[in-house]
Parts: sequence; C-alpha cells; structure tokens
Amino acid sequence: MAKTNTPPGRRMCGASEAHQRLCECDPGFRERRSLIHLQAEAFLANGRAAKSISGKVRTLPVVVHVVYNNAAGNISDAQIQSQIAALNRDYGATNPDKTSTPTPWVGLIVDSKVRFVLATTDPHGKPTNGITRTATKKTTFDSQDGVKSAATGGANAWPSDKYLNLWVCNLGGGLLGYAQFPGGPPATDGVVILNTAFGTVGTATAPFNLGRTAVHEVGHWLNLNHIWGDTNDCSGTDHISDTPHAKLPNFGTPAFPHVTCSNGPNGDMFVNYMDYVDDSAMVMFTSGQVARMHATLIGPRSSIGV
Repeated sequence: MAKTNTPPGRRMCGASEAHQRLCECDPGFRERRSLIHLQAEAFLANGRAAKSISGKVRTLPVVVHVVYNNAAGNISDAQIQSQIAALNRDYGATNPDKTSTPTPWVGLIVDSKVRFVLATTDPHGKPTNGITRTATKKTTFDSQDGVKSAATGGANAWPSDKYLNLWVCNLGGGLLGYAQFPGGPPATDGVVILNTAFGTVGTATAPFNLGRTAVHEVGHWLNLNHIWGDTNDCSGTDHISDTPHAKLPNFGTPAFPHVTCSNGPNGDMFVNYMDYVDDSAMVMFTSGQVARMHATLIGPRSSIGV
C-alpha cells in the first residue's frame, strides 16, 4: 500500500499568502477586492443579504479535482462524498458537536442556507460524477496555484462562474489548504486541500479528519476572513460584528475562555470555523458570517448555484 502524506501538526492556511501574491501580481485585484467589500457592506446595510438568508437554500455544484502522485493520493469516491457531507453538515449547522459551543455564543449559530452537491453536468453538458482524476509527476504543490493548471502538473479549473472548484493534492510547506477570495482570476478560482485533511474517511488523518479544512477554506471562498484579521496585533478585523477581536490564531483544542485584545470575559471565539484550531474544536459560524456569505452569493458569486 502506498504511503500517505503525513499532515502537519497544526493548522496552517495559505489563503492570506495567496491573497497577498495576487495583490502584487494582478494589477486589478486590489480594486476588485475593494469594490466587493463595498458591495458586501451595502448589501448588509440595505437588507438584501438578510432577504437572501430568509429565502430558499442555495445549492452550489462542486467539482473535485484529485491530483495524485501515488495510489494513496488518488483518494476514493467515498472519501470525496464524505467531504461533501461534512460541508453540508457544518454549513447547515446540523453538526452534533455544536453542543460544545460556549454558552455566550450558542445563540449566534444559524443554518447558512448554503449546500453543496457534486456536479452532475460537466462544462460540455455531459453527465459527470463531479470528480476528475489527474496523475502527476509532481510530488508536492504549494500556494502558487500549480495544482490548478495542467501545464504545471495539475488540473485545469472548470468555469468558476458555474462551479466551486476543489483541488485535492499533496500540499507542502505545512499547509492544510488555501482558497482564493472573490475577485481573483477565474482560471485559479477555488479551493485547494491537502489530501489527508479532506473528508472524514479513507486517508483523512487526525486531528484534521472531520472535513473542516474544506469548511474553513470554502469560508474564504465565500469572502470570510480569519477571525483575528491576520494582523497579529489586535488592529485587524474580519469585518464581522458578532465575532470578537482576537490577537492571534488559536491552535489545537483551547480551553474557554482565552482572552486577548481586551475581549473578556468570553475571549477569542476559537470554536469558529475561521480560526486555526483542530477539527474537533471548530464547530460554528455566526449569523454575521452567514450574512456576509449571502452578500457574496448575491454579489460576486451570484452566477453559481440555484
């Protein structure tokens, strides 16, 4: 049996790194991001996001691109299906472990009204199971988007205005995954996940075996930031009013409360999917985060899903 890739000891997301790279190499990216932020704030202020949440469930078609160098990396259909189930569990707020949410934040948990399904039709209109498989000579990928192109040993994206592209591969550099925020180039739009941190069965390895790396990264794809704002000095913001300011990411399985940035008595919301804790410790999105997701789904991602 082929050896699987050992996951890193703690969560590390490359979304901020990828974001900064695009800011430097894509002349229009900063402006697009600024306009998307202003649009989101407007949709939140005028009630359009709230109206979207109160409407029907939004179901997003997903294509999973498995890019593998060995048999272990060619994860099973069952492992892929377990990840889709995990996304629906957590975005639907039906995860049983939400009971571990500290009491002050229980009332903030809501169903996001966002669901995920493997695509049934490919870009050419032909039936598909929503999974592509690509053998590669590359043993590892990084956050430079090589896995997203056949020319660099990966797999090309399906049209990002119609599908959520998820790439599964062996990521190096201690990364569990990374995502592209709305407003980036269509050819690289989507989410990349380490194969041993994908889904809940097969090669999925503790402490990242509950499918929550993808839950976290899809949050970025829906325009959610890390809850500490990525500044590491209390000046950052995730632009969400019901998540407390925090100084740094939390790792592992913290004890409540963990107070930073004068956010007592409840402290950091380390149980949030947008922190860096182990899968078993992250159990919730807030209503404010859900509103921002819907501002994205009626804004820059309005063409995806029904």
